[in-house]
Amino acid sequence: MDEVTFKSDTVLSDVHLYTPNQRHLMVRLNGMGQPVFLSQFKLLWSRDSWTHSGAEDSGPRDVATQETSPAGSESGHSHEDLSLQAGDDITIQERLNVPLDEDGDLDVVRRPRAASDPNPAEPARNKVWRGALFLADYILFRRDLFQGCTVLELGAGTGLASIVAATMAHTVYCTDVGTDLLTMCQRNVALNSHLAATGDGVIKVKELDWLKDDLCTDPKVPFSWSEEDVRDMYDHTTVLFAAEVFYDDDLTDALFNTLSRLVHRLKNACTAILSVEKRFNFTLRHLDVTCEAYDHFRASLDSLEKLADGRLRFMVEPVEASFPQLLIYERIRQLELWKIRVEPTA
Repeated sequence: MDEVTFKSDTVLSDVHLYTPNQRHLMVRLNGMGQPVFLSQFKLLWSRDSWTHSGAEDSGPRDVATQETSPAGSESGHSHEDLSLQAGDDITIQERLNVPLDEDGDLDVVRRPRAASDPNPAEPARNKVWRGALFLADYILFRRDLFQGCTVLELGAGTGLASIVAATMAHTVYCTDVGTDLLTMCQRNVALNSHLAATGDGVIKVKELDWLKDDLCTDPKVPFSWSEEDVRDMYDHTTVLFAAEVFYDDDLTDALFNTLSRLVHRLKNACTAILSVEKRFNFTLRHLDVTCEAYDHFRASLDSLEKLADGRLRFMVEPVEASFPQLLIYERIRQLELWKIRVEPTA
């Protein structure tokens, strides 16, 4: 890219420059201008050390994340280990030299893919969004909600939340769109298969396009749904969740339409958990700091709660961010969780 073109709604703080001569993980921009990363990780913890104040077997106390080389790498799993501890009076950031970027997201430094690289660049960095880590913390806290259940994640990205959920859930449908992204997600699932195995959990990576009314069941299409999986998902799913997918109004509308369509087809009452970060950005259109994406998300929540079709009732409530933090990230006050309880009308 020789020059950068700004459009009327370009958010200055979110402009990503592509430098051809540098190693990087951004492989393309999606239709919304959101960078798509090749991101791989591996979670490591000892199940024997899982503790929780007042409850047994409620979540990991010692956790580490590992970034692995991207697809096509010639080297092994180079990584930086980050130990996590919960329950101390001081913050995690004060106790550990935690690498956070300027936005407060976990920033993992990787070594060059090959030690013999004749033109080594600065270490590449992978980003796991705060909202996904925030949601993963809540999943670990609410083991009772996920234990032995069938759950579905919308817009899974790297698959972090699905992998954490699989440590207690029976079946996790980890969904997103795009063969390249789903392939990366499947690789992450394979890297962390030992976690799901500890709880007999199964993760199934599937394509779920929010812009289409039906699930893809064509066996020739990668990550399509089998008829058996479709029946199982509709018959047994009791929890749906999504994190950091509310950055574009059209996609937010598509997600809420998909959520409504899915819950109307489920046979059981269910709970949806949505993780969002309220981001303030300066936009050229307003020449001011706004949080339009978040405002649209809240308006969509209000509309869903007021929806009256005679079949289902949607009860929306915020989740207090007082649950333990077991993963490394900056838990800022702009991080929010919203719980939607869906039940048949009386």
